[in-house]
Amino acid sequence: MSRPDPAAHEPGGRRSAEIQSSLAAPVRLVHRHRPSPLRARSLSLSFPPSLHLGGSVSRAAAAAMADLPPYPPIEPSSFDLVIVGTGLPESMLAAAASAAGKSVLHLDPNPFYGSHFASLSPDDLAGFLGPRPPSPDPAAASGGGDLAAARIDVRSLYSDVEISSFAPEKLEQHSRKFNLDLAGPRVLFCADKAIDAILRSGANQYVEFKSIDASLFYDKGGNLVNVPDSRAAIFKDKSLSLVEKNVLMRFFKLVQQHFSGDGESDRIAEEDLASPFVEFLAKMRLPEKIKLVILYAIAMADYDQEDKEACKVVISTKEGIERLALYHSSVGRFANAVGALIYPIYGQGELAQAFCRRAAVKGCIYVLRMPVIALHMDKESGQYRGVRLGSGQDIFSHKLVLDPSFTVPSSIGSLPQMSLMENVQVKAKVARGICILTSSLRPDVSNFLIVYPPKSLYPEQVTSVRVVQIGGNLAVCPSGMNALTPDLDRDFTSFDVCMATRIY
Repeated sequence: MSRPDPAAHEPGGRRSAEIQSSLAAPVRLVHRHRPSPLRARSLSLSFPPSLHLGGSVSRAAAAAMADLPPYPPIEPSSFDLVIVGTGLPESMLAAAASAAGKSVLHLDPNPFYGSHFASLSPDDLAGFLGPRPPSPDPAAASGGGDLAAARIDVRSLYSDVEISSFAPEKLEQHSRKFNLDLAGPRVLFCADKAIDAILRSGANQYVEFKSIDASLFYDKGGNLVNVPDSRAAIFKDKSLSLVEKNVLMRFFKLVQQHFSGDGESDRIAEEDLASPFVEFLAKMRLPEKIKLVILYAIAMADYDQEDKEACKVVISTKEGIERLALYHSSVGRFANAVGALIYPIYGQGELAQAFCRRAAVKGCIYVLRMPVIALHMDKESGQYRGVRLGSGQDIFSHKLVLDPSFTVPSSIGSLPQMSLMENVQVKAKVARGICILTSSLRPDVSNFLIVYPPKSLYPEQVTSVRVVQIGGNLAVCPSGMNALTPDLDRDFTSFDVCMATRIY
């Protein structure tokens, strides 16, 4: 049975890249050619389109899938861990478990890696966001004997989807040159813990980043100004007066002393650390313009921190200065990064694939186009025992991880209700759009982040609006085009809760 590279489905073969690091030298962003295909325990198997559960695919892909041979059996049939869905959280778990010596089977009903964290063409994106097929009847999946079958339902994570095009012919012409993020794009701080995890796991060998060229802030005068994120940027910023520059430098020095100072006199008082960040900034007598930049463009506050009724997440001073420290430690960490933020070439979907490749090297087995149609539960205890695959094969494991699009009924026949059956409660939503532009919003840069603070666009605006534009040099769209993605929280607190992974 052949065991190809987990990313062998990519047309044309993309370059891989890495962030190199050593104890003796700083981390650098470097480019290199993709390494030879991995010789690892991975599978890429077929599945008839009529039984495909993970979202629609293009007609061409469906036709190709119909011609593929039937499934070979998966061997062995017992694992320490079965993971369904190749999203970023699931892929990180697969890499960690495989590195720890656990036997892992990683399944995905889709013909691509990444699940809800994938980067897709417009056609595949529309198909994935479309209606889901009904779940199969688990009656035929009964394990017999001491096992009972539990149906797995598939739900959409998107409450409202609208797709329109003013130039469909042009999009169709360049369709395969797009890599549009389902759950993003999400830029990363250079000093973020996610980057540290990529380096520690070794996944940095399979992903390449580029710098976000600029961070911009929409001020009250209706102008887009650069975020002063370093000493050099502050003094070069012509939109700041000399007084504002001095005040900002003194504040940044105060934050730096808090983290690096040895004595208590260098640290911010505990009383101030526990107070709201917006009150501490007022206590420091920062000008309104500087205060807004710090709150929403550097500390990345989601809600209007001065509107106590509308603000659902108040940032404390302790959290605020930690976010400032993260921002400033990100500036200059990578030699080729001009600012604090970076973004993976070919889109966010490369992050999940990097961890999948790392897991495959450590022995994880991968099977695409393979839905799970039922769980096997012990009739007496109600404990999880295994899964029934769409191919009809039974797989047994000690643990199971399902991505958030899969749900399990709260009870199974006469079995008692178990904690593993509890559905994840959605506590957050986000409103997001993807706009394809034929020109950049800023003629001088193509990759940038814009922050619109509360009340800057309309009086009732209670949340920040963040807009990321990614150009063709990051391989998410054809040359000469740009992908513009605005997003904002919608009456909730954090989008990440929606994407929580279910672990059983």
